[in-house]
Amino acid sequence: MPEHTPPKKPFSWLPRTLTQWIGVAVVLGVVLGLAAHDNAALASALAPMELFGELFIRCLKLLIIPVIVTSLVVGVTSIGDLGRLGRLGGKAVAYYMGTTGIAAILGLVLVNLIEPGAGVSDAGAGEVPDKAQAGSGMTVGSMLGRIFGETLLSPIQSLRDGDILTVIFACLLFGLVLIVLGERGKPITAVFKRADAVVMQVVRNIMWLAPAGVLGLLEANLARGGLDSLFAVGRYCVTVTLGLGIHGFIILPLIVLFIGKMSPRRWFRGIRPAIAVALSTSSSSATLPVTIEACEDNLDVPTGVASFVLPLGATMNMDGTALYEAIAALFVAQVFGIELTLIQQIVVFVTAMAASVGAAGIPSAGLVTMAMVFEAVGLPLEGIGLILAVDRFLDMGRTVVNVMGDTAGAVVLTQLTREN
Repeated sequence: MPEHTPPKKPFSWLPRTLTQWIGVAVVLGVVLGLAAHDNAALASALAPMELFGELFIRCLKLLIIPVIVTSLVVGVTSIGDLGRLGRLGGKAVAYYMGTTGIAAILGLVLVNLIEPGAGVSDAGAGEVPDKAQAGSGMTVGSMLGRIFGETLLSPIQSLRDGDILTVIFACLLFGLVLIVLGERGKPITAVFKRADAVVMQVVRNIMWLAPAGVLGLLEANLARGGLDSLFAVGRYCVTVTLGLGIHGFIILPLIVLFIGKMSPRRWFRGIRPAIAVALSTSSSSATLPVTIEACEDNLDVPTGVASFVLPLGATMNMDGTALYEAIAALFVAQVFGIELTLIQQIVVFVTAMAASVGAAGIPSAGLVTMAMVFEAVGLPLEGIGLILAVDRFLDMGRTVVNVMGDTAGAVVLTQLTREN
């Protein structure tokens, strides 16, 4: 008797993963947007699609403050008891802040040199928002005044008004206070951890709106800007990829060689399993067990160092994310014809570093914290529409660099503890 062939499930041809749906949305958005660019009737007919993008942007705005408050407090308190951590904890935090800062600065330098978004504003990217124009006169004194004066006087008002810089400072300060309180602060820390888990689940759910958001925003941007917008996105991808490549394959190997006293070839060979998992999952948290195993078995990192440094790094050491968000902010500024002053770029640097600490190790979580960077200097969140089209794919690269930064830190701290 012939074998029975099970019937095919209905709609089995439809995409099943979020990445696949975003890919379909990108293709449709590009086709429809370019078609509508020179066709006023089609552009008018497709105009309602932009509402999907606006809905997604509004959801991102809704998440900015909850993500900052929960993620930053949890990220800081994950350091543990400052007195008990001793030298290893201090060196780990110093290393993470140093390499994250280098990555953010590298991103700012590259985006200023390449200018991937230059020339698009002439094609109708949009008007410069009043908030960005008002922020163009920001000075060092006014920036410090916002952080210290407004935060210390009225942190609740800063939360209500969505003043990103002051909210960041308040959360960092609150997290440090919880660490100092020790056992007395643990019940509050546990509440923030549960709240952070809830917020991250909301982020995962809202990310399923991303395909509709990509379709609406990409179609609207390309309908206004045409091929200029598309070429700008290509230059943006090149800039991000170049930055990630320089940091991951030049800066980090040099740190491993000269500070960690290890051959970069041995380091790279040892972490290949972690890189493969990071590339496939786009999640530094999901990669953590493989990262720990690779460092202990292949790089001779002591268990005591690996079990502390790598989980901490997966929480607060996001080199690739900091670089990516710094480039994204200036790219959108260039697209909209907004010239950011040196002080505003310093604000981008600070918020990109803070956002990298607050970014959860899940796919595309950096997209939410990117909105926080944009808000800090008054950039239009509508610009995320262009970035959103390629975010999920660039996310793989920045996750790889995040994991590489964690493993380099484990090697460096192993060497430093041996020397002492």
